[in-house]
Amino acid sequence: MAQYTRIEVANVMKENGMVPLFYHPDVELGKKVLKAVYDGGARLMEFTARGDFAFEVFSELNKYAIKDLPGMILGVGSITDAAAASMFMQMGANFIVTPSLRVDIAQVCNRRKVLWSPGCGSLTEINAAEELGCEIVKLFPGDLYGPGFVKGIKGPQPWTSIMPTGGVSTDEANLKGWFDAGVTCVGMGSKLISKEILANKDYAGLEKTVRETLALIKRLRA
Repeated sequence: MAQYTRIEVANVMKENGMVPLFYHPDVELGKKVLKAVYDGGARLMEFTARGDFAFEVFSELNKYAIKDLPGMILGVGSITDAAAASMFMQMGANFIVTPSLRVDIAQVCNRRKVLWSPGCGSLTEINAAEELGCEIVKLFPGDLYGPGFVKGIKGPQPWTSIMPTGGVSTDEANLKGWFDAGVTCVGMGSKLISKEILANKDYAGLEKTVRETLALIKRLRA
């Protein structure tokens, strides 16, 4: 069962301004990445469940987070159907992220008051998601739409909370473009937790990057 309500998760997403994305089949490596991100100041992590037996890895990571990383909110991404969402929620997923808008996933998450963030690419999809109770919409793939799309949506709908994922980097100009356009937070995967960091097991470097990126986001939003 989730440790945090959807409102609590949404608030932390807004406060942090960043949701790191990560997947790796190695549980022990995953724990080290999770610890580095946590020590860097992030309080959210989206585990992108893309590999075989990903549920087993997530289960161990979430147990670790609950036991050793107080305040760390672990969720699951790349969820494509209600059955998968339900399974991960049984393992304590605190939020569910999907590549597309699916009513069945909205229903099972809402039933348990678990935050869900669907990938949307049009104003019509965003409206449909919000009518289904979505707190924060995922703009995906973010690099295909860009900050201009966010600014266009926020004009007629200033209440819409948007999290672009894909094409978001730690570069100041990139982040400034997104936050100036009005995003609530950004999803950041390989640009933050790179293949090089994982290959070199540079967890200290990852912690430093997370800390610096969070500080940059805070400054850009000041």
